[in-house]
Amino acid sequence: MAYQQLFELETYLQAKKVQVEAALAEAVTLEQPASLRQAMEYSLLVGGKRLRPVLCLASCELAGGEPRLALPTACALEMIHTMSLIHDDLPAMDDDDLRRGRPTNHKMFGEAMAILAGDALLCQAFEMVAGRSSGVPAQRLLAVTAELARAAGAPGLVGGQVVDLDSEGKRVPLETLEFIHLHKTAALLEVSVISGALIAGAAEALVADLRRYARNIGLAFQIIDDILDVTADSATLGKTAGKDLLTEKSTYPALLGLEASRRSATQLITAAKAALAPQGEAARPLLALADFITTRNH
Repeated sequence: MAYQQLFELETYLQAKKVQVEAALAEAVTLEQPASLRQAMEYSLLVGGKRLRPVLCLASCELAGGEPRLALPTACALEMIHTMSLIHDDLPAMDDDDLRRGRPTNHKMFGEAMAILAGDALLCQAFEMVAGRSSGVPAQRLLAVTAELARAAGAPGLVGGQVVDLDSEGKRVPLETLEFIHLHKTAALLEVSVISGALIAGAAEALVADLRRYARNIGLAFQIIDDILDVTADSATLGKTAGKDLLTEKSTYPALLGLEASRRSATQLITAAKAALAPQGEAARPLLALADFITTRNH
């Protein structure tokens, strides 16, 4: 029986989402230039699952911390995620016209403004952690900052995107595809989980368990994305369906087939949940979130 049947995940997600979105709405205080603020808010405040901030808050709770202290970092994670989507959609990258059911940022504001909006969100993410996290010891914020920088930079998102672009039109081995997924997608999910625990002052053993959990759910998340690109339509996804096939990207379904891909995702989620088994009932939100990853339809 899936954990979301035992734990009221939808209620939990909605409560956290409301909290995060209120904080995000207050975060962008830029007055001038108004055009930049509008471009930032267009992509940041459109909604979405807010999965990364929720993971941050849930891991903070698991580690015995006060979630409100992790809220600025939770917002920072959504800002970095939004930046990655804005830049990923650009003509020089994936060249997408649709994101979350609306025209992509560069379609609304032009390529130059989209690049600058993404840059501004990335910078503000670090300001959220360093400048708005009152009550959190500086050493913990320093550790979070280092984790965020690695996840957003060459060892994470940027490195994964480079290999992803280099692999277009090629049939890459599974090892390369896993590298792309672990860096382009899983890295930010991993830091989402780890940062909440660090803010709470989690012991090294718990951080290690959470890292194993996060890497597994991160890889499973992207496998499910690959599957949905094949099986769902654009209206359901909120973005262009079938784009991976059109751009000849290597994906798990392309390499393994749909059923084997689903099995891989399920095995990863099982391993993720096993990593948190020592935490017992306290891990219920994170366990339910792991199940959610394989059952989502967009």
